[in-house]
Amino acid sequence: MENEPRYQKLKNMVSNCMIFVPLVPFLLTVSIGYYYFTSALEKKTVSATSRIVSDHRDMIEFFLEERKADLEFLLNSYNFDYLAQHENLEKVFDRLLIKSSAFVDLGVFNEDGVHVSYEGPFKLTGRIYKDEDWFIEVMKSGYYTSDIFLGFRRVPHFIIAIAKTEGPATWVIRATIDTYMFNEMVGRVRIGKTGEAYLLNQDGIFQTERRAGGNILDKDPDFAKYQTENSGIRTFVEIDHMGNEYFFATTWLRDKKWLLVVRQETHDAFKDLRHASYLILLVSVIGGGGILFTAFHLSDRVIDSMIKIDKEKGQLQNQLIRAGRLAELGEMAAGFAHEINNPLQIIKSEQALIKMVLSELVEDGKLNAPEEVAEVDDSIDQIEVQVNRCSEITHSILKFGRKSETMPMDIDLRQFIPAVTQMISNKASVNGVDVRLDLADNIMPVHGDSGQLQQVLINLLNNALDAIYEKHGARGGDLVITAKPTGGKLPGRFFDDLGFPDLAIANKPGGEKGVQISIRDNGCGISVEDQKKIFSPFYTTKPVGKGTGLGLSICYGIINAMGGFLEVTSEEGVGSTFTIWLPASVSESEFS
Repeated sequence: MENEPRYQKLKNMVSNCMIFVPLVPFLLTVSIGYYYFTSALEKKTVSATSRIVSDHRDMIEFFLEERKADLEFLLNSYNFDYLAQHENLEKVFDRLLIKSSAFVDLGVFNEDGVHVSYEGPFKLTGRIYKDEDWFIEVMKSGYYTSDIFLGFRRVPHFIIAIAKTEGPATWVIRATIDTYMFNEMVGRVRIGKTGEAYLLNQDGIFQTERRAGGNILDKDPDFAKYQTENSGIRTFVEIDHMGNEYFFATTWLRDKKWLLVVRQETHDAFKDLRHASYLILLVSVIGGGGILFTAFHLSDRVIDSMIKIDKEKGQLQNQLIRAGRLAELGEMAAGFAHEINNPLQIIKSEQALIKMVLSELVEDGKLNAPEEVAEVDDSIDQIEVQVNRCSEITHSILKFGRKSETMPMDIDLRQFIPAVTQMISNKASVNGVDVRLDLADNIMPVHGDSGQLQQVLINLLNNALDAIYEKHGARGGDLVITAKPTGGKLPGRFFDDLGFPDLAIANKPGGEKGVQISIRDNGCGISVEDQKKIFSPFYTTKPVGKGTGLGLSICYGIINAMGGFLEVTSEEGVGSTFTIWLPASVSESEFS
């Protein structure tokens, strides 16, 4: 097709517009929504983790402060001499365990670092600690919480020690905290499936165990990545030495002795964010796919419709050309009829002259062969019959094709319908169609242009003959033309349906009676869909070259102009009935 490049270019333009016009705002909306939504989820995750870290830090600090307060209470309640007695220290320790089970042992030291009294599971009485770091520090500052260390017992533990001065002497009370209990308390944090918490000292040594690898007193290889000088909470994402990505939250305890670390695998920490990303991606793919599918589908539909419209436009142009040719042919036929009519009149005159001469010869006795004379006389009569028949045909053609102003008149349908039917009788007989007339005696005249009404009836009759021939061929056709009074007012509801409210009002009860003309055939019938469009201009069910699609629309307009209307009832394979309703030109009393 020579127009295919044009259609393809137009299709590309339509599809591109339908893709990019909605796709750009769609992607912008999705991108902006994704950014703010994921940011909100990320902030929510960070905020929740920070809150957990803060609460956990406060809990650890409260635990240590409470143990310190327990020891201070003992210092303020008892003197050195009392606690230096083992039996007294044992009683005090038992009462201390009632208040808190976090203590493992309790010991009293003099200013020389000698362990003068001890209550616990180890044998530490008499050992000297004056050179130990913890003893030096507590004697200097009065209070000391140690890192985890082995000490004389060779078991990881940490202590809380407080010094008190009584007169010239200073003595120290020290308690060992239950490491197992403390470790459980610190690691109690549960965030998702992989969240864990642990403590590191300032050198990055584990003070509590880490579930995912990290024993007490081991060095954390990743300590340099997440230590901070800030006293607040720091959150960040980092890859550990094993290549796993974690979300970290870290904070120093109050005295900046220990660093609390809470970490969770990134895919676990941001699983909601990941699920939201997948969902947004899925929506984007589905939405983008929907836009693409709709664009291509609708562009195909639009182009197909344009191609169809262009084809119909071409067909309409061809039909207009054929209609013009038919109009020219009608004018030529009228001219031919006029030209043929003159020779017919001459032939008719010559036939009359021959008949007269023949009669005179017979009367004069100059022709003595009666049989031959009779045959000649019959031939002359037959010539007269055929000349008259040709004359009637040419007069009908002249009347049908004559260009003249509309001349409305009263039309007697009892004479008019048979005359019109006679014009298609020869075509009907050739096609084997039985034409029957059923005209009521009391048909009232109608008012209108006889030439236009003749055009309507001939068009309907020719259509009926074509439908009959299409189904039955040259045998078995049946065509019935009936005309009768309507027996009442014209059914105005039809005018309402057809969009002619003025006519509908005119034919409400109280209007004049009318005439119903029906043309019924047993042809191929008309489909329901075609019945809805059959009166539209240029619509035809006939093959290309067999019809213009103007006949029924013209008929409809003519009948409407005469104050009536035209309708069709049909069933495929059974036949069709075209019915014309026309108002009577006289009242029933005047007609009778």
